[in-house]
Amino acid sequence: MSPEQFQHNILNWFDGHGRKDLPWQQDINPYRVWVSEIMLQQTQVVSVIDYFNRFMARFPTLQSLADAPLDDVLHYWSGLGYYARARNLHKTATLIAAAGGEFPQTIEALVGLPGIGRSTAGAILSIACGQSQPILDGNVKRVLARFHAVRGWPGDAKIAARLWQLSELYTPAQRTADYTQAMMDLGATLCTRSKPNCQMCPVAAQCQALAQNLVGQLPESKPAKQLPVKQLYFAILQDQDRQLLLQKRPATGIWGGLWSLLEFESLAQFEDWHQQQGFRVIDSQILPPQRHSFSHYHLDYTPLLVGLENPKNNVMEADHSVWYKAADIKNLGLPAPIKRLLQQLHTEINDGENG
Repeated sequence: MSPEQFQHNILNWFDGHGRKDLPWQQDINPYRVWVSEIMLQQTQVVSVIDYFNRFMARFPTLQSLADAPLDDVLHYWSGLGYYARARNLHKTATLIAAAGGEFPQTIEALVGLPGIGRSTAGAILSIACGQSQPILDGNVKRVLARFHAVRGWPGDAKIAARLWQLSELYTPAQRTADYTQAMMDLGATLCTRSKPNCQMCPVAAQCQALAQNLVGQLPESKPAKQLPVKQLYFAILQDQDRQLLLQKRPATGIWGGLWSLLEFESLAQFEDWHQQQGFRVIDSQILPPQRHSFSHYHLDYTPLLVGLENPKNNVMEADHSVWYKAADIKNLGLPAPIKRLLQQLHTEINDGENG
């Protein structure tokens, strides 16, 4: 199949069947496309829609994002995961705003900004600026790897180079915005990771993976390795006024910049800490352990519910720890497992009081 025929089939399918009512497909501009592309990294469309709408309602322009406190940005990102994406969004917005507020319109300028790689830059320029730029997100990798039966893990440099070569080959000079969205849509709706709908695919007749019965095997997965397990205790410290002690995490690393519970490697470490702080424990309870998995390790955490006599100091600036009223926590950027844990605890307390 020639590149021109491939483009024709893809665009013809998009005209008749592609999604055109997603929120980031309305009022298209580089800012909205950029935010949607960052949100869609490693996150499904169905999960992103509500987050995107709330984010745009709060930060409708690049300048409004640049002017906002990072805590506010993280709060509106809370639950989407991979929080470095939100920090990079905020950092990039401030850099563009400081340079005059005009969104860069070259690949070279865009990939020099935090959190923007070659594929994201290509999506911004093709969808919002009409430039003929290839992309290679997860959906496009899957379509091209199957169409040409490309063996190997796409994260490998040689395999990635081959897929970029194919993406460049098929990217048209005209209707690039529609083609880019069509390729992403095809991967998201038909050429899915599991249970692909090959019968409806506009290029199935020439798909080498389908011909070779390799659709279920391509693209190949990253070579598996056993994830390590890290164990921690999360201390849910509550004073007699039902204020919770939260600590702001470092700007970099896991859950960077978010508010979280104090963590300890052992019960003995927690005992040493609260004695050093001079807190008097009124009651304590060890809750059932839970697991939260990251891409590179499992976190097994045991919540400690600890009631304290009202502390003398409500704010401990030295370690960025602050006592918060439970009602105020909903306005903070919290890691998803911590938010779930506190919501569950809040529900159980209320049920106990109303029972």
